[in-house]
Amino acid sequence: MASHIKPFLKWAGGKRQLLAEIKKHLPDDINNYTYYEPFLGAGAVFFDLLPEQAVINDFNEQLILTFNVIKENINELIALLKKYQKKNDKDYFYKIRNIDRDAEKFLKLSNIEKAARFIFLNKTCFNGLYRVNSKGFFNVPYGKYKNPAICEENILYQISNYLNSGKIKILNCDFEIAVSTADKNSFIYFDPPYHSPDKKIFTSYQADGFNEKEQERLRNVILKLTNQGVKCLLSNSDTEFIRELYNYKIFKIISVQARRAINSDSRARGAVNEVLIKNWKD
Repeated sequence: MASHIKPFLKWAGGKRQLLAEIKKHLPDDINNYTYYEPFLGAGAVFFDLLPEQAVINDFNEQLILTFNVIKENINELIALLKKYQKKNDKDYFYKIRNIDRDAEKFLKLSNIEKAARFIFLNKTCFNGLYRVNSKGFFNVPYGKYKNPAICEENILYQISNYLNSGKIKILNCDFEIAVSTADKNSFIYFDPPYHSPDKKIFTSYQADGFNEKEQERLRNVILKLTNQGVKCLLSNSDTEFIRELYNYKIFKIISVQARRAINSDSRARGAVNEVLIKNWKD
C-alpha cells in the first residue's frame, strides 16, 4: 500500500498544504492510537497518515455516502464517472446539479448514482466548493475548467483498497456521537467548519451551518475528552473568540499561516492566520 493517498475531492478548508505543520504536533507514537476524525471533509490528514484503525465521520450525508460507495461499489462508480467525463459541459452540469430540486427524482437515484453526482459536481463546479442553500440544494455554478479530472481512477482504487484493508469505521452523525467511543488509546483530529465572525470564511457545507454555539459545544466536548485522557488536536481560525474559548492552561495554542485557494469570498483567499490547539504536553 502507498505511504499516503491524494484526496479524491476538492474541499474548502482542506489541509493538504498544512500537513507538514500538523504532523509536527501529532503524538510521536501516532500509529499506536485509534485515529478519529469527526469532521472528515476531503480527509487530507486521514489519507496522509493512513491509520490501520480509524473512526471517520462527517455530518454531510452525501459525502459519507460517497466514501461508502468507494469502499463497496468502486467498479460501478468508476464506470459511471467515465460517462460523466465524456458528457461534461455547462448544460450537462446544470442538468445534474438540479436533480436535487426534484425530491422524488433525487430519491430514485441509487447510492452509486448519488456518489458519482457528488464527485462530478465537486470536480466541475466553480472553485471546487461544496455549498448548499437554506433548502439544502447544491447551488455552486459551473466552473468552466478545460479538462477537469472527474474520474481519477487510480486514486479511487487506492482509496477503495485502503478502506477495505484496515479497521476503518465510517460514520454519518453528530461529531459528539462520533467521538463517544474514544479512550486513552485514541487520538482525535478535529477540523470543524472554521469560526468566521465576518463571514469571509466558507462554512456552508450544510443547510444549518456551524455557529458559535456549536464552536462552544465542540470546546466542551474536547474538555470532556481531555479529562478522560484522550489526546486531541484542533484546527480553527485565529480569532479572538477562538483564543478566548480555549483559554485554559491545559490547551496549547499554536499559530500557523495557511494559504487558501478555495473560498466563495475572494477576500478570504491567500495567506490567512489559523491556529492548532492541542490538549497534551509533549
